[in-house]
Amino acid sequence: MLYYIFDFLDKHYNIPGAGVFQYISFRSAMALVASLIISLIFGKRIIGFIQKQQIGESIRDLGLQGQNEKQGTPTMGGIIIILSIVLPTLLFSKVNTIYIIIMLISTLWLGTLGFLDDYIKVFKKNKAGLKGKFKIIGQIGLGLIVGIMVYTHPDIVIRERVLSTASQLGAISVHQQAPLKSPKYARHSTKSLKTNIPFLKNNELNYETLNKTIFGLPAQYSWLLFIPVVILIITAVSNGANITDGIDGLAAGTSAIIGVVLGVLAYVSGNMIFADYLNIMYLPNAGELVVFIAAFIGSCIGFLWYNTFPAQVFMGDTGSLALGGIIAVFAILIRKELLLPILCGVFVIENASVIMQVVYFKIMRKRHGLEYAQQHRLFKMAPLHHHYQKQGFHESKIVIRFFIIGIALGAITLITLKLQ
Repeated sequence: MLYYIFDFLDKHYNIPGAGVFQYISFRSAMALVASLIISLIFGKRIIGFIQKQQIGESIRDLGLQGQNEKQGTPTMGGIIIILSIVLPTLLFSKVNTIYIIIMLISTLWLGTLGFLDDYIKVFKKNKAGLKGKFKIIGQIGLGLIVGIMVYTHPDIVIRERVLSTASQLGAISVHQQAPLKSPKYARHSTKSLKTNIPFLKNNELNYETLNKTIFGLPAQYSWLLFIPVVILIITAVSNGANITDGIDGLAAGTSAIIGVVLGVLAYVSGNMIFADYLNIMYLPNAGELVVFIAAFIGSCIGFLWYNTFPAQVFMGDTGSLALGGIIAVFAILIRKELLLPILCGVFVIENASVIMQVVYFKIMRKRHGLEYAQQHRLFKMAPLHHHYQKQGFHESKIVIRFFIIGIALGAITLITLKLQ
């Protein structure tokens, strides 16, 4: 919104300083600061309102250290996160950009889905919350919307790399060949379902080619593969963030770390010079996503002000489902979704620990009976952060160590840009 106002003032009245809003770096910094201010100032008021409404978390007795002290802690704090993402994005981004529209839809969609779950838990006094099948339906619905928009919208395009003439003539000897210039990009953008593959030199995977290889179908049916992949990624990452949200500050802090890496990836993908240097696809207009992810980072950090141990508020599913969905959709839009297993390694580990616990328990019960299975679980408790709590680690230590792992995974993710 402010971009259009200052753009008008700059073009028609030549007001000094108005042109600074043309720079993505400036607007991203402003979005980050604004999201921090909103989460810090309005967060306290929102927490106070939630406390007055007696919207407190009902804690099950799981025998965890410090668990009883959390009884009655306000929940639904994800509202703070969503507000501090949406408002700065509306203020500082080019709102009519399709990338921003998709991110806002994703944020509000999954935020609403999580809010319904929290509402049922808190106001309806149903600890089960929204039935799992309805959560999955909501996630599938968002996946369909995002997949269809990416597949059909004319503004979601890539700029193909064009090699120099000398590099195309493989018959010229090394000694006779003149020094090659850097690869250039085509003048016109094209619709494509290509994505980046980490660690490979020719690091592009085309869903159209993959669809033809697997199903033998022509290019116009590539959506049959692409859209289910989008649904799977959104569902997996949003549920991963939801499971990770089990101790104070873990989900918000981990998401902030992931957001920083995604911001770097979005910036280089939307900048022709950096994309050329790093040998990755150039995505016109994708740089605008940096403004959104800056607001995302600021909201996570601001929320940590109230969510670090001992937490004054829990984000609930309102926040955790939204955070995971944002990360998944963002990665899909910048064609880096295949990096998510590395970047979101903490979510993957947490998800995997639950799956492994359930599978192992069922196997042991079938082989040795229920009593043996209950006494010989794979983990003392799942997800993994609760396993360490059961071992006697303080949750602050667990959170910090998970942060360190998240930072290391983020660094590895960025390194993959040059490991080709």
